Amino acid sequence: MTEMGVNRIEKMISAFKDEIKGEFQHQLTVQREGFQEQLAFVGEGFQMLSEKIDRVETRLDKRMDCLEHKLDAVAADLSAHRRDTEAHPPVYRVKESTYVPAQAGSLDVG
Repeated sequence: MTEMGVNRIEKMISAFKDEIKGEFQHQLTVQREGFQEQLAFVGEGFQMLSEKIDRVETRLDKRMDCLEHKLDAVAADLSAHRRDTEAHPPVYRVKESTYVPAQAGSLDVG
């Protein structure tokens, strides 16, 4: 082969390499754009979940505040009842009933 033939083959190989590099760059660009779109979609999903969690947390905080308020009210009522019961022990003493049911046929009213 002559030097001219070798130069021609080198130019063809160089052009082929450049073409492969260009196609490879194109494919990488397409892949990167697709990945970025998918990543943006995942990011939006996380943002939506974060907002939903915040709303649920707000609702739970309100419910917990309400329950704490109710529990405080029950504790206050129980404390007041206990103080009142301790202040008047003989009045609130439970007494056993001595009631005996009347026998059948008996007219005992009293």
